[in-house]
Amino acid sequence: MKSIGIIGAGNIGAAFARALGKHNIPAVIANRRGPESLASLVQTLGPTIRAGTREEAAAQDIVLVAVNWSKLPAALAGLPDWNSRIVIDANNPIEAPLFQPADLGGRVSSEVFAELVPGARVVKAFNHLQPQLVSGNPQSEGGQRVLFYSGDDARAKSEVGGLIEQLGFFGIDLGSLAIGGQLVQFPGGPLPALNLVKFN
Repeated sequence: MKSIGIIGAGNIGAAFARALGKHNIPAVIANRRGPESLASLVQTLGPTIRAGTREEAAAQDIVLVAVNWSKLPAALAGLPDWNSRIVIDANNPIEAPLFQPADLGGRVSSEVFAELVPGARVVKAFNHLQPQLVSGNPQSEGGQRVLFYSGDDARAKSEVGGLIEQLGFFGIDLGSLAIGGQLVQFPGGPLPALNLVKFN
């Protein structure tokens, strides 16, 4: 099994960790304040999730990043080379309290994000569902909750698609980052916050 790291312990990072914990999938979660600050959160996530440093989380095979947009450069600065490891971009170019969209110069946010993780294989996923749906039961409405993903590396997408399936979601591959990333980007894309369910 691939090892999993999580950089960011806010709503999405914690929801992803909670979903992993429900399936007894080991992971390391980190934030900028250090492992000690995550002690109470980790107690709620299950025995397979532990707190670690940013460097520990970044060293895993698959790393999900979910950080406030303006804090991404600092959160990812100074980390070792990604060496073709998979990085899941679960970020949106907007943040509280003003919820003003970031100026991306007409680019897709995942393309901007990819420049912050040189050498990584970036897959966009887990950003378009509300946190309670990420951590909740994906089969609670009579079918499988849909989770979109996109990326430019077929093998990386296949591995993330497998993880999505392992968590009980129905994964749909939206294609490249330029296309799929645009569709799920919030704000601007048509797919965020839609709670779609596939019925068998």
